[in-house]
Amino acid sequence: MDLGLNGRTALVTGAGRGIGLAVARALAAEGVKVVGATRTATKELAEVATVATADLSTRQGAESAVEQALAALGGIDLLVNNVGAGDASTFTLGGVLDVADEQWQSLFDLNVMSAVRTTRAALPSLLERRGAIVNVSSINSRIPTGSPVGYAEAKAALTQFGKRLSEELAPRGVRVNTVSPGPTSTDQWTSAGGYGGRMADAMGVPLDALLDGLPTQAGTASGRLSTPQEVADLVVFALSDRAGNIHGADLVVDGGTLKSA
Repeated sequence: MDLGLNGRTALVTGAGRGIGLAVARALAAEGVKVVGATRTATKELAEVATVATADLSTRQGAESAVEQALAALGGIDLLVNNVGAGDASTFTLGGVLDVADEQWQSLFDLNVMSAVRTTRAALPSLLERRGAIVNVSSINSRIPTGSPVGYAEAKAALTQFGKRLSEELAPRGVRVNTVSPGPTSTDQWTSAGGYGGRMADAMGVPLDALLDGLPTQAGTASGRLSTPQEVADLVVFALSDRAGNIHGADLVVDGGTLKSA
């Protein structure tokens, strides 16, 4: 299937690893010229994209990422606001009364305001080129339990931001959609230093045991976690000409975890 992406340009945020890296690879495989924005450059990203180093949790970092992309590409056709989650080592695991303002602020800065600021900076080019945007949210926007306090709330705001953008930009030729993964086999879940490792320590179980039981505990119909490539494939499709009349959708890839339509 020809996705009509060959020769296009793209900025992908949070592209150093996980879903962002998988998106950068998938776009490059379709002939897209990619700039990957990341706080820490990785060899894997440099193999498929021009690397833009920036702290996307700040206004200056978001604007710098777009400036670097425009300089490298000459214009932006596609924007993937993927950066999110956060540094699991800084999360407080507990309830609302256990969590300080700083956790809420950092999660909203990284998961919501990064997308707002990056989109705002890239929008003149996207409008000129009648481009497309995908925001990577999470099914936690609909299921707040089981995630750090502030994370699900931030993802809910991100999903709503995508809907607002779609309503505003569709008449002007820019498509905006959201992709919401369920638990995905990235470092956030699979590494000892990630959120999965912290949860396993708090529960007093080995990380492997937690990951093996997670699909059942979450009610995932497929019985397994999604892979970053599966999420990336959906992102790339949503950006492509084949999705030309999909506007304002929240596209879920979660193995059947969500039970409501």
